[in-house]
Amino acid sequence: MNKSKVPDYTSLARALVDLFGASVAITQTDRLRGGDINKAYALTLSTGDKIFMKANAKNNADFFTAEADGLSAIAETHTIATPKILCTGTDDGEDVGYSFLLLKYIESGEKTQSFWKSLAKDLAALHKADTSKLLSDKKSSASKPSFGFFQDNFIGARPQKNKPAVSWIDFFRENRLAPQFHDADSYFTPSDREKITKLLDNLDRFLIEPEKPSLLHGDLWAGNIMCSKEEKPILIDPACYIGHREADLAMTQLFGGFPQEFYDAYNQAYPLQPGYEERRDLYNLYQLLNHLNLFGPTYLEPVLSIVGEYV
Repeated sequence: MNKSKVPDYTSLARALVDLFGASVAITQTDRLRGGDINKAYALTLSTGDKIFMKANAKNNADFFTAEADGLSAIAETHTIATPKILCTGTDDGEDVGYSFLLLKYIESGEKTQSFWKSLAKDLAALHKADTSKLLSDKKSSASKPSFGFFQDNFIGARPQKNKPAVSWIDFFRENRLAPQFHDADSYFTPSDREKITKLLDNLDRFLIEPEKPSLLHGDLWAGNIMCSKEEKPILIDPACYIGHREADLAMTQLFGGFPQEFYDAYNQAYPLQPGYEERRDLYNLYQLLNHLNLFGPTYLEPVLSIVGEYV
């Protein structure tokens, strides 16, 4: 998988005509709640179809092409459901123009106990899936990179580096922690910086290489998991890359965690390596640093607490 195969349009009207026919019209537009980065709408069409649209500034079109590529990567594993991608595009309307992503609309259902068990099994299957075709590196040697992605993308509203690497630990240092620490440098004292340097230099004392590389959702919290009316788990808003599956599991526990039956079912389907609990906070340090850089000093204390935990 290299360049995106998702159709891209230069107007919303052109996209709708190509997708639904020349006589199509939007008969109702409903603004949806949720999300602090994009605007979200349910569009009802004259054809009877209902679609989901995300919109942002025109110069943020890369947000949506990256999201579509992440959804496509997950879908191509045939392991866990994602929304059907209709297209991406830009439009000159709304005075200053906008970018958009169109997806099939999904009616939500209730997250029951069986939903969480299904999510665990499907996620384990995703983490077991072959990742060999998801990197653009063309080397054919024993040192061929196993971690990263074929392009950079975004974690929330911030860029996320995905430069391929042979070692998971090197990847996590150079693509995850180091860039976030660099961007948050103004928050740290000289003493903090000494600890951060020590942590980065000794990361191999705390993290381990995975049994195999896994395709990760990358931003796996409750808000990025949908339940269909049929109680089918559906992943949305990915920040995909190939890494250690522990990073996905850690993220599920950062903001309150999922029900215990999810973790029991996941471990039954794909047991975690020993010592995961000792590594979990280090994975979530990346997410907390990103929140520090996005939202400010509210997240400084938990960041420094985790640094102190390992140094």
